[in-house]
Amino acid sequence: MGAPNETMLTEFILTGLSEYPRAQAVLFCFLLMAYLVSNLGNGLIIILIIADPQLHNPMYFFLCVLSLIDLLITNNTVPEVLANCFFYMPTISYYRCLIQMYVGMILFSTETILLAIMAYDRFAAICQPLHYMQIISWRFCINLVASTIALSFLITFITVLLQPTDFCGHYVINHFACEIQTFLKLTCSDTHTGEIFVHISSLFLLVPPFSFIVVTYGRIGWAVLHIRSAQGRKKAFSTCSSHLTVVSIFYGALMIMYLKPQQKSLSEGEKIVSVMYGAMTSMLNPVIYSLRNRDVKAAFWKVVGGKMSR
Repeated sequence: MGAPNETMLTEFILTGLSEYPRAQAVLFCFLLMAYLVSNLGNGLIIILIIADPQLHNPMYFFLCVLSLIDLLITNNTVPEVLANCFFYMPTISYYRCLIQMYVGMILFSTETILLAIMAYDRFAAICQPLHYMQIISWRFCINLVASTIALSFLITFITVLLQPTDFCGHYVINHFACEIQTFLKLTCSDTHTGEIFVHISSLFLLVPPFSFIVVTYGRIGWAVLHIRSAQGRKKAFSTCSSHLTVVSIFYGALMIMYLKPQQKSLSEGEKIVSVMYGAMTSMLNPVIYSLRNRDVKAAFWKVVGGKMSR
């Protein structure tokens, strides 16, 4: 990672929706709501899973990691975007821009693989219930999460090595925050290798995990149809539908952004889509998992009831 040279300014201008003050006001209200719900919801899920022994199993371990990632994603960019809504053409320092961009890459890369791991966990629980704890052991869970994080760091590190440092006075980022695609469009040096790597890594992080999830849930659906108990089918469909909702929103938004042909500049609609996968999914995850999950709701009322009885 190089430092800014004589052709690189020490800060960038973020356009966001600066040309549309009313839209920026609406965006502020939405992001503020998403930020509060995401922090409260994800923080509460993490606390409940740690506090309640009934939730100390692989499924909720992965959910706890997902909530932690969503919490970090929200706090990586949203507070700064909220503050920038009050300024016309706000600025961000060069190094803050890099930190924001690469931390975001690590977190989103980890989440794309983690959602596939969670699908496999549901497959093992529903299709192999008698051997579930042998298949999804605690050691296996920890190794999966550690490997996922290590892979995300590796992909991000390679991207850092390919990062351009010559911008020839181009310092206006057409986005709400620093993002790899808009960042690469500012440079005047050769970015062909970097762009190819970003595209290949996007394909690797999106297509195989999403395909794995689709195939896995196809097999889960077939297995659920053969469950004799109506209550068992209902519980299985409830758990899986929550995960599928999260997957559809998260992968759908990312695929729109990263797998389509790239243009010279982001449209206003594409900026909104980036907000959707950056803030909306982090807000919806705790809402979907808590409202549709009996165990999480039971843990919540147990904690509330325990405090009130004191």
